[in-house]
Amino acid sequence: MAKKLDKISIYGFKSFESLEGFKLHDLNVLIGANGAGKSNVVEFFRLLRELVQQRLQKYIKKFGPADGYFFNGVQYTKQITADLAFGDNRYIFSLEPTAEGDILIGEEQTQYTGDGSLFTLAEGRLESVLKDCKDDPGFTARLGTNWYVWNSVSSWQVYHFHDTSMTAGMRRDSGVEQTKRLDPYGENLAAFLYGLREKHPETYQVIRRTMQRMAPFFDDFELTVRKNKTEDQVRLTWRQKDKDYIFSPGHLSDGTIRFLCLITALLQPCPPSTIIIDEPELGLHPEALVILAGLVRSASSRMQIIICTQAPIFLSEFEPEQVITVDQIEGATRLTRLDSKELAEWLQEFSLGELWLKGNVGGGINYA
Repeated sequence: MAKKLDKISIYGFKSFESLEGFKLHDLNVLIGANGAGKSNVVEFFRLLRELVQQRLQKYIKKFGPADGYFFNGVQYTKQITADLAFGDNRYIFSLEPTAEGDILIGEEQTQYTGDGSLFTLAEGRLESVLKDCKDDPGFTARLGTNWYVWNSVSSWQVYHFHDTSMTAGMRRDSGVEQTKRLDPYGENLAAFLYGLREKHPETYQVIRRTMQRMAPFFDDFELTVRKNKTEDQVRLTWRQKDKDYIFSPGHLSDGTIRFLCLITALLQPCPPSTIIIDEPELGLHPEALVILAGLVRSASSRMQIIICTQAPIFLSEFEPEQVITVDQIEGATRLTRLDSKELAEWLQEFSLGELWLKGNVGGGINYA
C-alpha cells in the first residue's frame, strides 16, 4: 500500500535554501504572499514525479532553464538535495548542474528504516533508476525496499486545473478505458465520470449532488460513448433541471468545470496516497469554497492533502494545526505550522482568514 509523506527535507531547490525535517499531516493548507514560495512547493512535487517516471530531462528542457532550479543560481548552490520519509522508508536524491546547462542526478538512494540499510541505486545519471529497480527482491522477502519506495513516491499526484479554455482536455472527449485515476490536468474527466457511474454509482451520485449544491440549475451528466477506430471515446455533456436541451462542456463556466475537477479528484474511490493542489479558489464563488473546504476535510481521512491557497474564506474553514504559513525570510522560503494555543485568544474574536489578512499569523506581504 502506498504511503503518505511523513517528513520532508529540501536543500537548494528554487527559493528553498534549507527546509529540514518538516513534518506533514494528513491535511496541510499552505498560505503565503505572492513570491513567498508556495508554487515552489508544488513545483518540487511536479519535478519529483517526472524524475521517478524517468522524464527528468524532458521536463527540464520544457520548463527550464536548469540553472533556475538552484537556489540563487548555480554559482551559489552547487547541489539540490531532497530527503523524503514515509512509513518505514526514505527516498533521497541529489541534483547537480552540468557544464552544458542540464541537470544530472548526482546520487539516488533508498532506505528501509527498520534496519537502517541505505542503498545507493545510482550516481551521475541523467534519469532515475528507481523504476528499473522496483522489482528487485529483498533480503528476506520477494519485494524489497525499492518496490515500497516506488509504490509510494510514484503515487503522489499534483492536480493542476488552471487551464479551463475551450480546448482544454477536461472539456474534450477521452478514451473509455481511462478510468483508473483522474489525470493531473483532468484530461480524462469524461471517461473517469463514466467509469464512476458504471462501477461506483454511489460516488457518482455524491459528485452529482455536490454539483447541484454549487450550481442549483444542474441536473445530471449525459455521458455518451462514441465509436472510434482505436478506442471508443466518452463525451461529457449535461442537462439543466426541467429542460430537455443537452449542453456541451463548453457551456460550463470556467469556475464550474474547475469545481467539477476538484470535487472529482477529492471524491475518487481509489485516490493517490498524497495529492497536491495549487490555488483551488480560482474562479470559485465564496459559497463554493466553503463546500470545497468541507470535501477537503473529509477527503483527508482517505488521502494526504497538500493545498496552496490565498483565499481567506477558504482558510477560515480549517484548524490552525492544519495551516502552514509560507514566508520569505532573507531571500529564502520558510514554512511554519500554526499553533491553536498561541492563537486561542485571537480566534475568539476573528476567523483564521481575518487574522491572516491582519498580518497576525504570518504568510503575508513582507514590506521590510
